Amino acid sequence: MNTLKFLTLTTSAIAFLSAGKISDIRCSNKANDREVMESNISSEPQITVSKDNKIQVALLLDTSNSMDGLIDQAKSRLWNIVNTLTTLKYNGQAPQVEIALYEYGNDGLKDENYIRQVTALTQDLDLVSEKLFALRTNGGSEYCGAVIRDASMNLNWDGNEKSMKLIYIAGNEPFDQGKISYKDVIAKAKSKNIYTNTIFCGSRDEGIQTFWQNGANLGDGKFFNIDSDRKVIYIETPYDVKISQYNSKLNDTYISYGSRGSEMKNKQAVQDVNAESQSASNAVERAVSKSKKNAYKNDHWDLVDKVEKDKSYISSIKEEELPYELKGKSKDEINKIVAQKSADRDKIQREIEILARKRQEFIDTETKKRGSSESDDLGKAIEKSILELGKKNGYSF
Repeated sequence: MNTLKFLTLTTSAIAFLSAGKISDIRCSNKANDREVMESNISSEPQITVSKDNKIQVALLLDTSNSMDGLIDQAKSRLWNIVNTLTTLKYNGQAPQVEIALYEYGNDGLKDENYIRQVTALTQDLDLVSEKLFALRTNGGSEYCGAVIRDASMNLNWDGNEKSMKLIYIAGNEPFDQGKISYKDVIAKAKSKNIYTNTIFCGSRDEGIQTFWQNGANLGDGKFFNIDSDRKVIYIETPYDVKISQYNSKLNDTYISYGSRGSEMKNKQAVQDVNAESQSASNAVERAVSKSKKNAYKNDHWDLVDKVEKDKSYISSIKEEELPYELKGKSKDEINKIVAQKSADRDKIQREIEILARKRQEFIDTETKKRGSSESDDLGKAIEKSILELGKKNGYSF
């Protein structure tokens, strides 16, 4: 059984690691062999974010005793999943992306069905990452029907028919355990256009025999089986170091505000470190996610995102809500600083997006060279189903 490891870091360590230093060390030898050319960002079209519809994903993870490997895969693939979601377009626009997280099957949970909503549907992806890295496994009973019921009924699912709503449940015990019928709750979820996808951690035959495939069939979703103890395989690319460098610059464009602003900005750096703790490639995936305006939003603590959402916010902000570097400045001065940070961020995000496309092309080429012998993991299973269900529902890539 794998043991989850948690990092205790000083502020200086966080700053060092979030600047991409470990990525530089790990990748520099390969990256220096190739020249990564700067792109002309003015030729790249801006992505329009849709205000009409959303892509909402609820991850339901079994945290019983045997599921350390599953949680480790989820930590390693969170940002890859986000990046896959952000490739979907509806009528040329990028829907807003929201993610929710549940754990189930852990007898340390007080709920009678051993279920806990870890996060609601949210664009606060740093919060999702923080909570995911804090999950611990423990023995318990896994009631798939009950957790699907809770997620499909209690989350704030969008009512727009164009929105894509997806549940992913992963575990390794029979799907029909517990008093709540999975057939009934999946049918009700389907009536609200919520697709239920199932990921069995074990052999395909066992997943079929224990009704995981049946659950996906009833929910118009996809059934997958994975080896949850298999380590995630990464492909390093010549673009990783440059993206990591841009990530450091991107963090400098955030201006905290409010009573918890500095705490939230520090959390951003901590989650950079958590991503890096899985692998340098995973840290790059997170940096790419942070370039996506339809997914990574922090208007609850970042003044740049807040002003983008509410143009007049600066006129009403109180002195005590301002960070140290803005205290004593006039409203005009603050507006100019925020506008400059916003322009800087747009430029950096577009540079990351350009490099990310080249990076993905490199990964796709290398994957084809290696063939299909590598078994699926959690992220690959979710990625494949997202693309298939997106196409089915009128989304393009």
